[in-house]
Amino acid sequence: MLTTFNEVDMSAILDVRKRRKDAFKEKNEVNLGFMSFFTKAVVGALKQYPLLNAEIDGEDIIAKQFYDIGIAVSAKEGLVVPVVRDADRLSFAEIERSIADLAVKARNNALALSDLQGGTFTITNGGVFGSLLSTPILNAPQVGILGMHKIQHRPIAVNNNTEVAIRPMMYIALSYDHRIVDGAEAVRFLVAVKEMLEDPETLLLQG
Repeated sequence: MLTTFNEVDMSAILDVRKRRKDAFKEKNEVNLGFMSFFTKAVVGALKQYPLLNAEIDGEDIIAKQFYDIGIAVSAKEGLVVPVVRDADRLSFAEIERSIADLAVKARNNALALSDLQGGTFTITNGGVFGSLLSTPILNAPQVGILGMHKIQHRPIAVNNNTEVAIRPMMYIALSYDHRIVDGAEAVRFLVAVKEMLEDPETLLLQG
């Protein structure tokens, strides 16, 4: 297992949430959180780099043509990873609703085995506990896991490095199985996630 890191300027997502959160909540009866943006970005990147959506079974590589995304949530016993099925077919509201429902089931110790099985890739958010940077552990037999972290305002060079601005930044980490994914592909995957999150309109256009 290896891990590669990058950082995301969260300004655009925070702006969308600020402008749309009330209307989104009124229409969909669920909050517009960060996880729907990250889930959409991960699915978009998995479509570009499909080996991160595969698994190793003995001597075989099994390429998966579906996107069942595990979302790590906190339960009394610790972190569990229920699965959002067919995430590529879900709207932002459907993703947020699915995650909220699974989180309630986790807190109530009501998750079924079927809720936890069959994920193709996992997202974990250590930022809710205050983590600034970490190395997420693979959820075998998956070959990739994305780690989100705390948003922290930091000085960043902008406008072709001619100015410095304070921006809400998040470190993101991709741990991957080097037997099936090479370093260059992992780095490009993480860059694709970063670019989609920094320009969230692309998440609406990816299909």
